Amino acid sequence: MSPALFPILLSLSLTHFVKAQRYGTVIPEVHPPLSWQKCNSSGICVAQAGKIVLDADWRWYHQNWNPTYSCYDGTWHTDIFASEETMNQACVLEGIPGYSEFGITTSSNSLRLQFVTQGPQSRNVGSRVYLMADDNTYAIFKPLAQEITFDVDMSNLPCGIAADIHFAEMAADGGIAESGGWNTAGAKYGTGYCGAQCPRDVKFIKGHLNVYEWVPIPPNSGIGRYGSCCAEMDLWQANSFSTAMTAHPCMINGRLRCEEGQCGGSAPDSDWFCDPHGCDFNPYRMGNPSFYGTGNTIDTTKKFTVVTQFITDSGTPSGSLVEIRRKYVQNGAPIPNPYVDVPGVSPAFDSITSAYCDQQKLAFGDIQIFQSKGGLDALGQALSRGMVLVLSIYDDRDANMLWLDSQYPPGANTSLPGVARGICAVTSGVPADVEAMYPNASVTISNIKFGPIGSTV
Repeated sequence: MSPALFPILLSLSLTHFVKAQRYGTVIPEVHPPLSWQKCNSSGICVAQAGKIVLDADWRWYHQNWNPTYSCYDGTWHTDIFASEETMNQACVLEGIPGYSEFGITTSSNSLRLQFVTQGPQSRNVGSRVYLMADDNTYAIFKPLAQEITFDVDMSNLPCGIAADIHFAEMAADGGIAESGGWNTAGAKYGTGYCGAQCPRDVKFIKGHLNVYEWVPIPPNSGIGRYGSCCAEMDLWQANSFSTAMTAHPCMINGRLRCEEGQCGGSAPDSDWFCDPHGCDFNPYRMGNPSFYGTGNTIDTTKKFTVVTQFITDSGTPSGSLVEIRRKYVQNGAPIPNPYVDVPGVSPAFDSITSAYCDQQKLAFGDIQIFQSKGGLDALGQALSRGMVLVLSIYDDRDANMLWLDSQYPPGANTSLPGVARGICAVTSGVPADVEAMYPNASVTISNIKFGPIGSTV
């Protein structure tokens, strides 16, 4: 057979298949259990039999009839397929029987994520999992006039590596209903991720393959032409030295595929669907360098509790979001979020409000698109529609995590407000370095609770 004819014949042989991002049958999917609690206004909390699922990007993606042939292994193997549709019909996502090869372990209400692991086939760096209601559905949270609480052990997360716990406006079914028949794998196989950075490293967007203009990033990632956008609320981005809580609104409802400039980057911000920078509250950046870290007010050598509250103007879930508050508990003692202590921002602020965001952006000289992308009002609407809880550990190939734990932008005058974000060196956080030096870095997240304000602690 002529090699030139093979893609054509392969395409014809698959015309009877239903178009879909499909799942395989070689390896069964086994979701690790993770218990969490739902609380009522009386403070009574009831255990929920939750589970977690690993994102589709981490999965084996191979030809359905020939599992020895990977359709993606750092590079999209499009050479024998006549079209994206043909490839989507021919290739399948596989299950994961044991999550430990990805550094993911659970025990009762506790989740541990290890940074680097060496599996039987390849090395794995980082992970991203979602909390599930059942084997086929993500748990959906509607946080307005509610609070979410969790315990964290940050003692084993050095500079340049971060734990990330956030809400994202993902679809409960993983995008099956929205895919027009392209996705039948769904939440069971970790599909449907989106975020306010409109990530272009997502391999599957609304069931379609992100193959066009794909630039590989070793060992197993890359950047494609398209991104996956939705509103995002970063509850917890942190390591042992710094932490940030960040609100990210979008001018869209639900999920949307962006293309190049719409995703962000160097295009005019008026073209962007979302605010990738968001409005953040990092205690160090806001003038409190001794609040969080080793031996500080929040001592990161010990476990502590993080509480995030979503305040509405009416005090009810039907109201508009007007404030996002943070408090902590450590060694049995409640610890409030610190007040701002930087020039140009009112010292009365200790939470995220519209007025705080306006003053902070002006004082720091940051890009001011938070309000133009809808601000707290747009984020509140997304929260009312429902969010999925995302939990991850990662390093940063774009900025070496300096935006979180060091000086950013690198080389900027640290005497300027907003530049200093933590004590880590500007030379820290290079992915190749942290992956080699700290493969056993980890975070443990436990005791997740959700309910009306004041009910979880």
